[in-house]
Amino acid sequence: MNRLCKALMVFQVAAGLSGLAIQARAADPAKADPAKPDINRGQAIAVQVCASCHGADGNSAGGAYPKLAGQHPDYLVKQLKDFKPQPGAKQPARNNAIMTGMASALSDQDMVNVAAYLATQAQKPGYAHNEDTVALGQKIYRGGIADKGVPACASCHGPTGQGIPSQYPRLSGQWAEYTVAQLNAFTQGPGARNNNEAMHAVASRLSDSEIKAVADYIAGLH
Repeated sequence: MNRLCKALMVFQVAAGLSGLAIQARAADPAKADPAKPDINRGQAIAVQVCASCHGADGNSAGGAYPKLAGQHPDYLVKQLKDFKPQPGAKQPARNNAIMTGMASALSDQDMVNVAAYLATQAQKPGYAHNEDTVALGQKIYRGGIADKGVPACASCHGPTGQGIPSQYPRLSGQWAEYTVAQLNAFTQGPGARNNNEAMHAVASRLSDSEIKAVADYIAGLH
């Protein structure tokens, strides 16, 4: 995507959010409690800003973009903040030009609102597709790889991939292609994804075939 296209996308997001802010003030001129999510405002942001990639209900159409439906809201807020450049940093903790533009147009309250809305949506189930790697994927997810120092994914993300609110994200049903991309990004660290040291260490110890196997297994978790 060239710079002009990226600039147009960011402009459209900013314009959309400005319109939403005007509507909100007109409907309720009182200052909202910043700690309290506004699900209706979150839905409006999701429909106008997020839907083209992630779906209006957080269920993306393919593995290029993650499913966000049913994800823990605190996790979503953290990731959105990690896409924004922080003072003194050369680049965001998560380096993605499109998402940096999107996240930079959101206020902290916008993030809370849209995360709360997406968390209430039902995720469409995913499926494992490679029968030949299910056993390996299950072994890594449930038991880890001791001789490589890889802990079981289930120890943090739960036996069915539901995660732990405020600590570890839900993984179950996620597109395998997206999980592969993120594990590879964790192996690169700075310049790709540098917002979780534990995951950087774990992903760096996995081979390409192991990453693909566990990602496919996760897609079928329910």
